[in-house]
Amino acid sequence: MSTSIYTINKGINRSIEFRGLKAQYIWYLGGGLLGLLILFAVLYICGVNTFVCLGLILCLGAGWFMYVYRLSHKYGEYGMMKRVAKKAIPKVIKTRSRKLFLKI
Repeated sequence: MSTSIYTINKGINRSIEFRGLKAQYIWYLGGGLLGLLILFAVLYICGVNTFVCLGLILCLGAGWFMYVYRLSHKYGEYGMMKRVAKKAIPKVIKTRSRKLFLKI
């Protein structure tokens, strides 16, 4: 009788989740933090006081965390993509001639 040392992944076909963030929101958070890192470097190179840079980046970082977590909890895994897709659908289709419908 042999026992397997491999564990079974029971999360197959489930989305990635990290500390409450689901799916694409992890990427949004990572991109925002990367942007804040670049902003800190630019401000530091421009000669802004280090404590001012640090305070600004910490405040913006806390705001970004709260914003992304709020989006994740409000829309869920696919909700925001569905909302963006729904906005792309036109409310009305206007046509000035019947030629299009006569060919159908």
